[in-house]
Amino acid sequence: MDNEIQQNKKWYIVTTYSANENKVAENIKNRVHSMNLDDKVFRVIVANEEIPVLDKNGKPKKKLNKETGVLEDVPPKIKNLYPGYIFVEMIMTDEAWFAVRNTEGVTGIVGSSGRGQKPTPVGAREMETVLKIVGVVDASMYDQYHVGDKVKILRGLFEGDIGTISSLDKENGTVKVNTVFFGKLTPVELEFSDIVKAFDSGK
Repeated sequence: MDNEIQQNKKWYIVTTYSANENKVAENIKNRVHSMNLDDKVFRVIVANEEIPVLDKNGKPKKKLNKETGVLEDVPPKIKNLYPGYIFVEMIMTDEAWFAVRNTEGVTGIVGSSGRGQKPTPVGAREMETVLKIVGVVDASMYDQYHVGDKVKILRGLFEGDIGTISSLDKENGTVKVNTVFFGKLTPVELEFSDIVKAFDSGK
């Protein structure tokens, strides 16, 4: 039964009004739970990324905590990478479809014609990028990566660069990538969530 669930659950893009994503995501979770559909609708994600606040030297900006008198890092800014969109992992049954699309604040589901046709899921490659941006890694993702694969770095000093995997540590969730830095081949160690497969074009 578990294998059947794994095969049938897919990711879908739910639309809402910009700036309402977090509230509507909670509405979906509450509605699903109240309708006993937790076995059909699983994760509900808003693609929020934390952006650290840095000073002019590129170090975390500090502020004084007036209560403790201690300098603390300024809280990171929250940036929604996909305004107006919520990502929902579900098995697209009639009941689950009805529950999600009729949740307060939901304006639609991408890939549905609105004529009774169920929406199409998001591709695994596209969804992996979204998940890794928000720091979510599924165990099944590791099976798609091997030494020698070209990958794109998502964040950090080498953000946007293309490199080649030299080693992969599934147990610790890290990967070593060879990339070019100032014309020199440079090995860097990254979190597995910091990389995605590079497109064949190298972009």
